[in-house]
Amino acid sequence: MNRLIIIGASGHGKVVADIALLNGYHSIHFLDDDESIKECGGFPVVGKSSDALLMDGDKIVAIGNSEIRQRIQAELDPVTLIHPNAVIGRNVQIGKGTVIMAGVIINPDTKIGNGCIINTGSSVDHDCELGDYVHISVGAHICGGVSIGEKTWIGAGAIVNNYHSICGGCMIGSGSVVVKDIIDAGTYIGVPAMKKGELTRKHAVLGLGGG
Repeated sequence: MNRLIIIGASGHGKVVADIALLNGYHSIHFLDDDESIKECGGFPVVGKSSDALLMDGDKIVAIGNSEIRQRIQAELDPVTLIHPNAVIGRNVQIGKGTVIMAGVIINPDTKIGNGCIINTGSSVDHDCELGDYVHISVGAHICGGVSIGEKTWIGAGAIVNNYHSICGGCMIGSGSVVVKDIIDAGTYIGVPAMKKGELTRKHAVLGLGGG
């Protein structure tokens, strides 16, 4: 069967549809719980996410929110989509429901979990391990030997230095640079990346303001 059902009619869904076309899918339909959305990227929205189990064809979840993505994917047996212009090294393991965008580089002996998003122009170097539902945003770079826990979001243009670990449930702000292990879930921003509340306190001590 050459049909793909994409759950999530959004900008992210459009990119997933484009990758699907390049992977040989000719029939593409969307599902979305917002009934006002009738099409996405020129493809029809034919029902709600709950209809996925009733429909024939391959499925993939194209929703940025990791909690929702996990909940919906848990009921499916999703496909994995890799853009043909991505570079995948030797011995790379990629989980179900993961999508890898154009211009991505994943170097050897890296493990990517289920339901991950490895977004446009990002890179994941050798011997990394990404947990389930991790999102590596556009232009972010993960250096060698890094471990990233489940559902962590690495923001656009962020950098994680070699051999550091980031626990699950974190958000690393756009342009931030991680230079040490992160063991507490939360939002981290800046260069070097600091937990949001800690950064505000540091600014107050230095008289820099918290705005």
